[in-house]
Amino acid sequence: MDKQDRRNKYFFGLGTVGRDMLYAFEANALLYYLSNILSLPIGTFAAASLVLTILRILDALNDPITGLIIDNIRTPWGKFKPPILFGAVTSAVFFLILFADFGLAGTGFVVVFGLAYVFWDITYGINDIAYWSMLPSLTTDQKQRENMGAFARICANVGMYIIMVGWQPITTAMGNTSGVWITVAAVVAVMMLGFQLFTLLGVREDRGRFRQEPRTSVKQMFGVLFKNDQLMWTTLSMALFMIGYCTTTGFAIYYMQYVYGNSDLYAVLAAVCGISQLAALIVFPFFSKRYGRKRLYTFATGLVVAGYVIFFFAEAGIFLVAAAAVIIFVGQAFIQLLMLMFLSDTIEYGQWKLGKRNESVTFSIQPLINKIGGALSTGIISLSLVLSGIKTGDTAAESIDDSGKLIVKCAMFLVPLVFILTGYFIYRVKYRIDEKTYAGILTELRARGDIR
Repeated sequence: MDKQDRRNKYFFGLGTVGRDMLYAFEANALLYYLSNILSLPIGTFAAASLVLTILRILDALNDPITGLIIDNIRTPWGKFKPPILFGAVTSAVFFLILFADFGLAGTGFVVVFGLAYVFWDITYGINDIAYWSMLPSLTTDQKQRENMGAFARICANVGMYIIMVGWQPITTAMGNTSGVWITVAAVVAVMMLGFQLFTLLGVREDRGRFRQEPRTSVKQMFGVLFKNDQLMWTTLSMALFMIGYCTTTGFAIYYMQYVYGNSDLYAVLAAVCGISQLAALIVFPFFSKRYGRKRLYTFATGLVVAGYVIFFFAEAGIFLVAAAAVIIFVGQAFIQLLMLMFLSDTIEYGQWKLGKRNESVTFSIQPLINKIGGALSTGIISLSLVLSGIKTGDTAAESIDDSGKLIVKCAMFLVPLVFILTGYFIYRVKYRIDEKTYAGILTELRARGDIR
């Protein structure tokens, strides 16, 4: 890795710290804010949860259009940095509105909340698609991509777990009022904007690396998405994994409060998960030099399965809970990084097969997947909160019975495990861009003059 590649690695990676802080706060704390802080009536809570689920699915359909717009951008600053900046600023504003208490109730609350959420989702998606689309444009070397991707995921996890470890004890210590929550949200938004400057100011793109392509039409966009068979199978596999992953992480605060019986230990559990993921991402390049991606994915999936089984029976002791969390999140860290690489490699595959590169249209799949995963996990969690007895009235229950605990455990562990295993088997059967195939694709693209 030369000097320029190292510079890009660090400045690209640092940019995601604040992004994932903001996303983690929304994904892991927003539902808790609605159910336990605002103490919404059961009808309003159910309506807001349904709105979240539906809007996430519907808004996901916007992402390919966003990717198309970004792919067609031509500016002196490139096609990635302008939408990164625009998306960062606007998503920070709408993020604050999500956690603002306007004193509304009933239908008025649901409408304002729903509008704020959909605009946050769209603007964050603009930033997310542009940001991750930049990665494959920085290098075509698989190992360098893995190195850059691993560092970016390390930075992302640092940001994410700062929030996951910190939000519950910080908001509790400050009084858990709606005013406290908007203050914490404002700090997170500022951090997001600050870290984005590393990428905006520090990354240097080699814009002559790829042949200048004509703008992509809407009709061609559908071809990019649906005629790239490897992109489609990768999308399905990633979506199933994310549904499982988001469901497990979204349940964590409820598990510690209602199953384990000590919500104060949620921060400890989050810290264990965060350290485990960071450690896994740090050692990933060591394993990737020695083993192929298929073997690593199999190993990681085996860890996740073992961890879920242990976790299901682990409520008796914090050390067993922590051990299960370590095993699960080491495996999940490997899978998340591998899927990022699978998605990146489908860009060159699509360019080879269809004649157009379209980084942003391809990477629009990632926020689409995250939204679908988040939407369905929100639905699973919300339904489980009601069925288990956690949310049966205007306020959350103090405790639940054994049948309620079983519902939480099944929804948190068994349901996600089915999704994750199904995604793995789809990959094993359908994905075929191995190291040898990818090298052959690059050779043909260079011969055609598509890349240098």
